[in-house]
Amino acid sequence: MKAILSDIHSNLEALKAVLEDADDRSITEIICLGDIIGYGPDPIECLQIAQEKFSLTIRGNHEEATLTGPENFNFRAAAAIRWTRERIDRSPTPEARRNLNYVENLPEQISDNGILMVHGTPRGPTGDYLFPRDIRDKIKMEEVFAKIDNYCFAGHSHIPGVFTQSGRYEHPTEMTMEGIYILDDEKALINVGSVGQPRDIDPRACYCTFDGDSVVFRRVIYDYEATMRRIYANERLDNSLGDRLAEGR
Repeated sequence: MKAILSDIHSNLEALKAVLEDADDRSITEIICLGDIIGYGPDPIECLQIAQEKFSLTIRGNHEEATLTGPENFNFRAAAAIRWTRERIDRSPTPEARRNLNYVENLPEQISDNGILMVHGTPRGPTGDYLFPRDIRDKIKMEEVFAKIDNYCFAGHSHIPGVFTQSGRYEHPTEMTMEGIYILDDEKALINVGSVGQPRDIDPRACYCTFDGDSVVFRRVIYDYEATMRRIYANERLDNSLGDRLAEGR
């Protein structure tokens, strides 16, 4: 049994709650699909936990922007990334170097036994989005599934669900057994949702467990008000980044 999660976005309360939930299920292998940092108030603490606890981490677009600059980000996200980089750089020298080395060496994708893991999509592992509405874009979906052998796990959109090669998308609440998807011979892309900034109108942290045959989408209550307060107290982080946590958007 593996835990697969994504898009923590420097939300320490959400990350701790998810890790506690995984620990209660005796899960020891934790895979992160990127965006440990960005948006939230605790980038250093989340990076340290990632290095200690995760067996595998993929590079997300916020890790990439921390290294190269947030040129293509909106002003709220860009301000948060600049502050995040400053926080890393202001850390004691060995710690700063360790965190930067960790971010620099994250792979863009991993493939193992027909299972692909990316942050965005197989078309663009770091930055390409796949939204539920894209299921109607036949060309885009063909391009995505042409690069998938069996299954692909991804994040980035912050919206959990399963896309299939035959043209279906199911949110976890729409599945026959709510939150449980049984894998079969059809190619599928599984978006694991977001730990630290869900955007499917549910403020609970989201992650998946995977046993090789099925994917279970798990929602975890956490103290988002504590995260909101620290965002509001940080003049470099826009208040909207806190507001959205309460609304799951």
